[in-house]
Amino acid sequence: MTEEQLAREFAEHRQVLVGAAYRVVGSVSDAEDVVQEAWLRWSAIDHDDIRDPRAYLIRITTRLALNRLREQKARREQYVGPWLPEPLATDDDPAAAVELADSVSMAMLVVLETLSPLERATFVLREVFDLPYDEIADTLGRSEAAVRQLAHRARGHVHARQPRHPVDKARHDELTMRFMQAAGSGDFDQVVALLAPEAVLISDGGGKKRAALRPIQGAEKIARWMFAVLADYPEFEIRMATLNDELAYIAYVDDEPDTVTFMKSADGRITELYLIRNPDKLGTVPPLHPLEP
Repeated sequence: MTEEQLAREFAEHRQVLVGAAYRVVGSVSDAEDVVQEAWLRWSAIDHDDIRDPRAYLIRITTRLALNRLREQKARREQYVGPWLPEPLATDDDPAAAVELADSVSMAMLVVLETLSPLERATFVLREVFDLPYDEIADTLGRSEAAVRQLAHRARGHVHARQPRHPVDKARHDELTMRFMQAAGSGDFDQVVALLAPEAVLISDGGGKKRAALRPIQGAEKIARWMFAVLADYPEFEIRMATLNDELAYIAYVDDEPDTVTFMKSADGRITELYLIRNPDKLGTVPPLHPLEP
């Protein structure tokens, strides 16, 4: 293969590879770096024995992402407050949305964060890309029996965090819109009513923006914290956008995104809220002017 042919074939799979790396590392910039490293590996090897380029590239990308995740450990340990994945813009790229699907919802990524690195990589390779166990074992340097056990534990943990009943997307979106309208109008009682009694709010400011240093649990506590933040930022302008292939709410100051909010619901109430405020994590979030009518 010529270098041009190699580049063209790699480009065909690039979006898939970014999605694979992002699911493992939870960072758009780190995922891009991983894919660049995968390209360097791809361009330097003998391709005669590679029967399935897509599967091969997913495997090496996941292995490199796993290495990057381990390198992140020290940074994560020193991070101020809770660490949430970076939002990923998919609204302007239908192909990206198809490749990413609901396995990169913020709620799913938060669950994946609770898995061990090996469980997380195994889950991505098996549940998202349906690679056979023997190939996953070769990728991770583990026995097939060990990989099956990793997959079993990861599946059990992920399924335990899913709602008991499927959540209708249209109803979820309508619920979150009512919630944001109540918050914007200062209706404390309505905000509390739309939250599940044991709802949890996790905010990530990275020490650079105001955020709770620990998760906040309970409808009234969440409402009080949210209204305190809103009182500090009366200039917020709120817009909706598709991020991580789901509806998200972006609070802007002037033209720049300040906060991205994702919500999870069950049984007609909001159960989890994820607020990303660290400006280092908002690089893929669109500025305000493209969202203006």
